[in-house]
This record gives sequence, C-alpha cells and structure tokens, in this order.
Amino acid sequence: MARILGVDPGSRKTGFGIIELDGKQIKHVINGRLLVGDGEFADRLKQIFDGLTDLIQRYQPDIMAIEQVFLHKNADSALKLGQARGAAICAAVNQQLKVHEYSATQIKKAVVGNGHAKKEQVQYMMSVMLQLKEIPMEDAADALACAITHANHAALDSLTNKLPAGMRISRRRGGRYSR
Repeated sequence: MARILGVDPGSRKTGFGIIELDGKQIKHVINGRLLVGDGEFADRLKQIFDGLTDLIQRYQPDIMAIEQVFLHKNADSALKLGQARGAAICAAVNQQLKVHEYSATQIKKAVVGNGHAKKEQVQYMMSVMLQLKEIPMEDAADALACAITHANHAALDSLTNKLPAGMRISRRRGGRYSR
C-alpha cells in the first residue's frame, strides 16, 4: 500500500490531494488547498513549505507527484509559479519523499482521456473516480489528478517489469506492445 501526495503549485493557492494505492484500488485520503494570501512573496513561499511539511508529517505519504511548470504568457507569473514549485519540492525532499513530475497535458490525458480537457472535466472526473460526495475545488482536483497520474504510471512501470524478456511497452501514442 502506498500513499501519494499530489500537488498543484501556485503562489497564492497551492492545491493538494492524498490518495492511497492498494493494489489496483485507489482511495481518497484528503484534499484541499493552502491559501497563502497577499503578503510578501518570500513569506508566501515559506507558508507553502511549512503547510506541505505539516501535511507530509501528518499523513505520511510515500511519494509526491507535482505538476510541471508550463510556459505562461507573463514571464513574472511563470517565475513565481516556478518558485512555488521549488518550495513544494523542497518540502517533500526535506521529508525524504521522492518527487515525480508530470505535465498538465499528461495529467489531463490520464484522468479525462483528453490532454486539453477543461478544469471542470478534471473536477468532475475526480469526484467520480474517488467517489467524493462533493466536487473538489479546481486546485485540489488538479492535485488529486496528479496523484492518480502517478498511480497509473507506477502501475504501468510495474507491468513493464513483468513482461517477458525483450518485450517492452511503447511510450508512443497508442501504447502498443512491441519487441
């Protein structure tokens, strides 16, 4: 059984979601977001670091999956997002968690089936897949989707290790078996 912490970083709102992977079954543990407000930027980064450190200590995940930075039109926004990611990654590494990164397209494709899905579709799929009573907030849904993406990749990697010698799974579109 493994616990996966998913993180959707942001300089004002950082979404988080923890799932538990037990064989093929995925269970929801917790989700939410860290609201860091409008204070000094360095203080907001510290709040992200401290908030995720507290979550990690409280819920003891084994792995962290985080969304990669995508290119913003605004360079300042991209830099701030990158720094928020850095604070989140440092919190995980400081607690001896291994960190895995996934693009927004990979995450959406893994949970919705379309790499260009809308946020509402991701939110809906998280509520269905995890049997949640309420649709999670955007940031939390993205974080849960990131955790599920890692769970899917971990399952694929374990399958790859069980294939006969010389056989591999293609990472190309379509995912056909090949020799």
